[in-house]
Amino acid sequence: MKVIVVGAGVIGASVARSLALAGQKVVVLDRRGVGAGTTSTSFAWTNANRKLDPNYYRINLAGMDEHGVLARELPGEPAYFPSGGLQWADDATRSGLVRNVERLQDAGYPARWVDRDEAGRIAGDIRIPASATAIAHFPTEGYVRPDRLVENLLADAVRHAAVVEIAEVASFADGPAQASVTLTDGRTCTADRVVLASGRWTDRLAAGSGFDVPMITDTGPGSPIIGLLGYVRSPRIDLRCVIHTPGLNLRPGAGRPTVLQALDLNPQVDPASPPDPGGELARALGDRLARLLQPADPAPEIDLRVGLRSLPADGNTIAGYVSPDSRVYCVVSHGGITLAPLLGRLVASEITTDASEDLLAAFRPSRFAGLERSEIPVPVRPATLGEQ
Repeated sequence: MKVIVVGAGVIGASVARSLALAGQKVVVLDRRGVGAGTTSTSFAWTNANRKLDPNYYRINLAGMDEHGVLARELPGEPAYFPSGGLQWADDATRSGLVRNVERLQDAGYPARWVDRDEAGRIAGDIRIPASATAIAHFPTEGYVRPDRLVENLLADAVRHAAVVEIAEVASFADGPAQASVTLTDGRTCTADRVVLASGRWTDRLAAGSGFDVPMITDTGPGSPIIGLLGYVRSPRIDLRCVIHTPGLNLRPGAGRPTVLQALDLNPQVDPASPPDPGGELARALGDRLARLLQPADPAPEIDLRVGLRSLPADGNTIAGYVSPDSRVYCVVSHGGITLAPLLGRLVASEITTDASEDLLAAFRPSRFAGLERSEIPVPVRPATLGEQ
C-alpha cells in the first residue's frame, strides 16, 4: 500500500514511521520542513493532568505510556524525558490545585503532596517561594525535546524506506480506486491512502478540497490558539522537571534553553506584530523568573517566540477518515506531543488493517456531521495553573 502523509510535524512523523515499519510505501510531504510548524513552538509537556473528558483522559494516559515504549525502540539522541512534574499553588489558587489532585488520585493517576524541601530537591536550581502553600508532585509526567523527537521519528521512517519531500499540497481528492494530492507546482501524486497530519492548516486544506474539518483558525489577539514561549538565554538553569506555578510554567531545555510559559500573557500577543524581545512581555517573563532564581543569579535574558496551536473546534483530537467511504484519513490534536507516538501506532494500524481502534472511537470527524460551526462547543482558553 502506498500512503502519502501530508505534514512532517510530530504527529505526521509518528504516523509515517509506524506505516513504514508496517511495510507500507510512505511519502511525507511538508511545505516548510521537518517540525517547522506547531511542533516547534510547543511547551512539550507529556501529561494527562487536566483532561476532564474521560475519553481524552484515557487516550492521554495511554499516550504517556507509549512515550516510554517508543524511547526504548527509537534510535537517536534521547528526546523523551520522564522527569516528573511539580505544581504549586498560592492562597488564591490552592483550592483549584487541591480539587485537581483529589480528582486525579481518585482516578488512579500518580499524584502526591510534597513539602518545600522535597520539592526543592526535585526541582533543581529553582527557589520554592514561601507563598507556595500547596505543592503537588506528578512522578509519571515528563517532557519532550520536540525537534529531536521529530528528527528521530523521520530518520527511522527513512531507514524503513519512507521518502520525505519539501512540497506544498494545494488540494487532495478521493477517487474510486485511489486518493491523490495536487501540489502547488502542478504535480499530482496518487496513493492508496492520504493522511492529513497538517496541524493548524488542516481546516483550510480540507475546505479547499470539499471537506469540513472544523478547526479554530482565528489568529487575532485573544484567540485560544495563540501561545507565547520564552527561551532563557541566561542564566543557565539546572531545572530537573516540568514546573507549574501560579504565574509561570517552566520546562527543561534538554541541551537547549529553559522554556517559559505564562498563560495569562497570551491574550496580549498579536502574531501579526510579534512582541519585542526587550518589550513589556519579555520583562514580565523575566521578572517572574527572577523571583524563582537564586539571589546571586544575573537578570534573566529571554528570547520570545509566538506559537499557534493546532486546535480542533471542540478542543478534542480528530482521528479518522474524512467521510465514510473516503481514502483520506485526518489526524490532528491540541495534545500532539503527548499523543503523537500513540496516534502514530493506532492510525497506522487502522489504515493497514481496516480495523477500528477503540481508543480512537470517540474522536472521529463524523462527530461534526450536520453541525453548524456555531453549534460546536468552543473550548475555553487555557489561563490557569496546569490547564494547557
